[in-house]
Amino acid sequence: MGPNDPALRIVVGDDQLLVREGVVRMLEEAGFDVVGGAGDAEDLLRKARGHKPDVVVTDIQMPPQHSDDGLKAALRIRRELPGTGVLVLSQYLEDRYALELVADDAAGAGYLLKDRIGDVRAFAEAVRRVAAGGSVLDPEVVAEMVGRKRIDNPIDRLTPRERDVIALMAEGRSNRAIADELVVTTAAVERHVTGIFDKLGLQQSTEDHRRVLAVLRYLRD
Repeated sequence: MGPNDPALRIVVGDDQLLVREGVVRMLEEAGFDVVGGAGDAEDLLRKARGHKPDVVVTDIQMPPQHSDDGLKAALRIRRELPGTGVLVLSQYLEDRYALELVADDAAGAGYLLKDRIGDVRAFAEAVRRVAAGGSVLDPEVVAEMVGRKRIDNPIDRLTPRERDVIALMAEGRSNRAIADELVVTTAAVERHVTGIFDKLGLQQSTEDHRRVLAVLRYLRD
């Protein structure tokens, strides 16, 4: 986003007023335009439909049922407003929620643990990535999926560096971002990605969100 580009428009959902205000403040300080806030899932849907924001940032657990109402609202927003990205925040590590969110399409979807939003720069980057049609998955969720025990696990055939790369791919990072994180060249990352897809029998895609979906489907099985 350049200096003359309009600020991304955000709707925030959280039933705890102080938490919601804190998230709003962080987003505004990061340069986003928060156009609405909601304390329950039904109001979140109304605000999303009314404002049609670039991104909805919402807690999973919200009234009226205090269960996964926020997630259900996010899934509905994804269906009704395909131009709106959703970034779901969770107090607890639940990979089933993350997988439900990106079940068929990882574009414009993100799942982060609430603890992660304390890193304002990383949180803002996650919002921007989702707004741009990318995907974001919390590193702890990815670590659990990559480390899951399987009989005759093909993941074991990957080198340690390839395991680092596949974890970062599953988080939704581009080759450039992976290269920056691992302090290697983009060409080196591309070689690792090719090796990973060959070893796991996956079909490559030039689109990051489709690549993420392929990796997540593999890790889920």
